[in-house]
Amino acid sequence: MNREPAVNPPFLGAARKPDWRFLLSHPAHLIALGFGSGLSRVAPGTAGTLWAWFVFDALQPPMGETARGSVLVVATLVGWWACTVTARHLAQADPSSVVWDEVVAFWLVLWLVTPSGFWAQVVAFALFRVFDAAKPGPVAWADQLFKQRRGRPVGWAQGFGILFDDFVAALCTLLVIALWKFV
Repeated sequence: MNREPAVNPPFLGAARKPDWRFLLSHPAHLIALGFGSGLSRVAPGTAGTLWAWFVFDALQPPMGETARGSVLVVATLVGWWACTVTARHLAQADPSSVVWDEVVAFWLVLWLVTPSGFWAQVVAFALFRVFDAAKPGPVAWADQLFKQRRGRPVGWAQGFGILFDDFVAALCTLLVIALWKFV
């Protein structure tokens, strides 16, 4: 009996480059791509972090500490799902256009340095971007921890890994800020 070869699911095919049509084709894409900030042609991670900063500052006045913590937990769990689905659909383990990891990690930084003035937030932004982009020491370790082997589908572990290295970058940022304040 002759059968047609099975078609590979989208996460096993050739890597895709996202565009506005892709962004709007699934709710996970909209979230994972930072509501469009991840489509930036230049430094999408920085664009996503800037978007996170803007949203945090816009939501800060009406939200209390419990609400901020709850938003962070929900954004992390929803982001895990969204990053996993989007990485599968893009056929990439950690696409640069997926910026939700920067968003929630930088929200954590801003939440824990608040109250702080504009220049302290600029320092937090710069430190976070350095740790996230350069991936020194523990951030590089976290980045490699959940990487998959080539040709294997993106699973939940890889989706978590997309978020995990950014949380480690956030913790490194917070550690430097804490040392700076107390030295």
